[in-house]
Amino acid sequence: MNSKQTIARLVAATALLGISLGANAQRPVYDYARVISSQPIIRYVTVQTPVRECWQDTEYYTTHHRHHATRRSTLVGALIGGVVGHQFGSGHGKDAATAAGAMIGAAIGHDAADRRYGTVRDARPVQRCETQYRSHQEERIDGYNVVYRYHGQKYATRMPYDPGSRIRIRVDIRPAG
Repeated sequence: MNSKQTIARLVAATALLGISLGANAQRPVYDYARVISSQPIIRYVTVQTPVRECWQDTEYYTTHHRHHATRRSTLVGALIGGVVGHQFGSGHGKDAATAAGAMIGAAIGHDAADRRYGTVRDARPVQRCETQYRSHQEERIDGYNVVYRYHGQKYATRMPYDPGSRIRIRVDIRPAG
């Protein structure tokens, strides 16, 4: 092996050693520290819950029954009204009074029969419902304020969960200077 080949191999070995040392320097180092305290960070929120409330109510309604007596009463009322109207006036006034009496009598007869047979006011139970919203306060934990000790020093951090009695930490090792 000549000196040029030896130098080339030495340079290659040095380069490989430098790359591997650089890769090891980039790899993080982990350790564990003792947790001194872990306090929850509490936030209060308002929660609205829908509650459906139902009750029984009474609904009133009117029903119109067409009874054959309604037609008969209307006709009888018109005849009686026409006879009574015929008693008033003279000449063409008598005709007008007869017609007016017949119309008024028909209306009175129809209303009387409708009250007696045709219109029924009734009630039925109906269930009614509505949604109300009830509000209450709830506690929510947003995270934990954690104090821990590592090699005699105290450190604090915020975490999304309670770490327990020890916490995994990353140790940053760098050359001085």
